[in-house]
Amino acid sequence: MMIKLPHSRLAAVLILFLLLIPVNIFSQGFFSWAIHGGLFYFAADNGVNSDPAPILPTLGGSISLRLTNYLRLEFTEDIYFTNYEYNTEYNYPMASNPENRSAFVLGFITGIQLTGVIRIREEITVRVYGGPAADLRLVLLAFGLNHPSDFTGNIETDARLQTNAIGKYFWGEGRMFMPVFGAGMDFPINERFFLGFDLRVWFPVYKMWTNDQTPAIDGWRFGAGLRITPRLGI
Repeated sequence: MMIKLPHSRLAAVLILFLLLIPVNIFSQGFFSWAIHGGLFYFAADNGVNSDPAPILPTLGGSISLRLTNYLRLEFTEDIYFTNYEYNTEYNYPMASNPENRSAFVLGFITGIQLTGVIRIREEITVRVYGGPAADLRLVLLAFGLNHPSDFTGNIETDARLQTNAIGKYFWGEGRMFMPVFGAGMDFPINERFFLGFDLRVWFPVYKMWTNDQTPAIDGWRFGAGLRITPRLGI
């Protein structure tokens, strides 16, 4: 015997079914999510003419798939922003203070990593992880630069020319690829959530194939932060 449903009811049943699939998956612990925030340190050694290497606040999140009791596949996203100028002497961008800015950079550090999970006590876990990552940067003319003196036609002083050069540098020769390695620990803070602490480092592997004449420390990223994870699915 077949039960015929009006199209509207059939659509409602299908939508409810599709909504329940992810809820069921998360409830079974196959997937878990986390939100995290912290500080990134952009290491740099550009000489006396450089602004200090920036320490930037970040915000992000992650979704992980449990492969086994001790292994996960995790997708992460971290967002940051800062100002840049273009150094014409060394032909590469440098993070700058607002007074020297030419470009505003909004960065999306996207990673896919394998995470090993070790339970050291009943509800305390240690995570070790690593994998490929990319810094996908949106490069825009810095806000507030609209005076004729900001556009001289000379790349040493022209904000638009510098912004174009910064974008070309960041997106050229695979400089967006930066593998990540990190470790963290999670503690229960209440009946619903874990609090985690993470340390991460991103490697500027592009230096292996580019001709960048930059100091050895330049391009390295270091991060420290906290994350909140629901106890469900851990």
